[in-house]
Amino acid sequence: MSSQLFSNLPSIEIGHGVRIDGVKPVFILGPCVIESEAFVRDMASRLKVIADELKLRWIFKASYDKANRTSGTSYRGLGCEEGCRILADIGRDLGVPVTTDVHSPEEAKRAAEWIDLLQIPAFLCRQTDLIVAAAETGRAVNVKKGQFLAPWDVKNIADKLTATGCANFVFTERGTTFGYQNLVADMRSLYWIRELGYRVIMDATHSVQRPGGLGGATGGDGKLAPVLARAAVAAGCDGVFIETHPDPAKAFSDGPNQIPLADLPALLKQLLAIHEIAKA
Repeated sequence: MSSQLFSNLPSIEIGHGVRIDGVKPVFILGPCVIESEAFVRDMASRLKVIADELKLRWIFKASYDKANRTSGTSYRGLGCEEGCRILADIGRDLGVPVTTDVHSPEEAKRAAEWIDLLQIPAFLCRQTDLIVAAAETGRAVNVKKGQFLAPWDVKNIADKLTATGCANFVFTERGTTFGYQNLVADMRSLYWIRELGYRVIMDATHSVQRPGGLGGATGGDGKLAPVLARAAVAAGCDGVFIETHPDPAKAFSDGPNQIPLADLPALLKQLLAIHEIAKA
């Protein structure tokens, strides 16, 4: 997809000098959830080494609360106040913007005190009060397209954001429900969302989930995440969202679809090379 085709799309300012503008891909990288302060600091430091070596535009990601776990007994996180404080400290210490998902208007307002990019979870992407609250904070907003929405349905979400005065937003494609406990990633979605005039990120890891596929937990096909990432960059997108973990089998959340940290540098090099070819 020629970069000139969508050269008129707005530039999204995130913070710490990072912008989403299509010139270079932006990578949202990190573990699914804050397992502990020591764990998430170590992950961020290791990712920064990789990012600096590859000269990446990147945003560090980790959730302070996994509010939509399959089982009520599953680990959720450290909570909004403590989690956001940790992420803000990491962002300041490493000079990188940070993002996390918010689940209510109250959380959006509290998180905005610390977080550069507020993420609206896919299951909540039509919650008007949440969208409006996030928009009113003045922070950049990333809305994950619900598994139940067509690509062109994001226009209604965009209208809610712009009506509140927010122009600094991006959408994330993360697969569409395809029968029971399965998702399909339609690369046409990336084109259609950009055609509507919006920046779009591809979530390579959540798109390979099998929701509820393990009975009391969500399964996934993590080995396919790099395949989707490569396809998305070739098809044309503004960035890639990748959850990663040193040992996905031991992750507190979403282990089956996370990419092993040791495999990440090689994949990122591939994605940068593909982006150079695609934009030409």
